[in-house]
Amino acid sequence: MKFVLIHLRKSVRLILLLLIGACLIGAILYFLYKPTYAVYLDGELVGYTDEKKELQDKINLYIKSGDGKEVAFYEIDSMPEYEEVYSKKDVTSNDEEIFDTVIAKGTPYYKQYAILVDKEEKYYVSSYDEAEEVINELKKKKSTNIKEITYSVKYSSDEKQKETKTSTVVSKLYKKPVEKKKVSTTNYYSSGGGNIRTGANISFSKVALGVSLKRPISGTISSRFGSRSSVRSSIHTGLDIAARLGTPIKAAAGGTVVHAGWKGSLGKLIVISHGNGVQTYYAHCNSIGVSVGQKISQGEVIGKVGSTGNSTGPHLHLEIRVNGVAYNPQNWLY
Repeated sequence: MKFVLIHLRKSVRLILLLLIGACLIGAILYFLYKPTYAVYLDGELVGYTDEKKELQDKINLYIKSGDGKEVAFYEIDSMPEYEEVYSKKDVTSNDEEIFDTVIAKGTPYYKQYAILVDKEEKYYVSSYDEAEEVINELKKKKSTNIKEITYSVKYSSDEKQKETKTSTVVSKLYKKPVEKKKVSTTNYYSSGGGNIRTGANISFSKVALGVSLKRPISGTISSRFGSRSSVRSSIHTGLDIAARLGTPIKAAAGGTVVHAGWKGSLGKLIVISHGNGVQTYYAHCNSIGVSVGQKISQGEVIGKVGSTGNSTGPHLHLEIRVNGVAYNPQNWLY
C-alpha cells in the first residue's frame, strides 16, 4: 500500500511538471508566435495572410468583375492554396502582394465597344453612350453609309486602341450625300449636236453610223419601227422595248447629252449626240440621271424605264437618227 502511494505521488508530481512545462511552452509560443495562413501559388510560397476569407473574396470579385474600369473580368489558371501555420509575430501579412501576384498570372479581358462598317470592326470607343453618339451624329448628317454602320460589345484579351473623341470617329466614317444633278429641260444643247427632231421623217435604208452601238436594255420588242397604231398619230419612228418599271437604261454609245427633259408625247426624253449627226433617243423615261452638256460613256446608266408621255405601259422608245432622219434601230441592235 505504501509503495502504491509513493508511486502515485511521483506520477502526480510528473504530471504537474508536464503541465507547468506545457504552460511555459504555450506562454512562450503565445508571446513569440501567432496563428496565420501561409499562401501558396503553384506550389510556391507567396506570403502570409491573417484574413483568408477576405483575401479570397477580393480575388473572386476581381475575377468576376475586373477593376470596374477597363478590365471586365479575369481568367485565372490557378488559384491560391492556404495552409494554417504558426509564424513569428514579426511576420506581417502581405495581402496586397499576394493579390497582385495572383492577378498577374491571370489573363485580363477588356470590354470594348466596336464600331463596325459592313460587319467589319473599324474603330473602338469607351462606352455605350459614345457608340450611340457616333450613330446618332451620322444619322443627323445623313451619311450615305449609315445603314452599313453598327456597333457591338466585344470582350477581348487584346486591348484595342480607343478613339478619344467621338467627333473623330464621325468624321472618319461620314460620307457626304451625292447632290442630285439638275436636269435641264432645254430642247437642245446650243454648242453641239444641233436641234433635236421628233418628226416622222424616217428611212428604211441602212447607213454607216461610224459608231458601235450596244443594247441600252434587255427586254421584249413590243412595237417595231415604221408600224402604225391607234395610240399614236403618225408612223412609229423608233423601236419599243418592254421592260420592268425602273429598269436602268444604258447609253448605246459614248457622246454628249443634248436633251434631258420633257418632250411632249415622248414624255421624259434623253438625247445623246455621238458626232457626225448621229443621235440616239431614249423616251418615256421614269427618271433622268443626266444633264445637258454632260459627257457620257458607252454603257453608262442615264435613266430608268418608265411610262411617261403617250405610253400604255413601261417601255423604252429607242430612236436612232442621222441628221434628223430616223432609221430602224434593228439595223444595228436587237
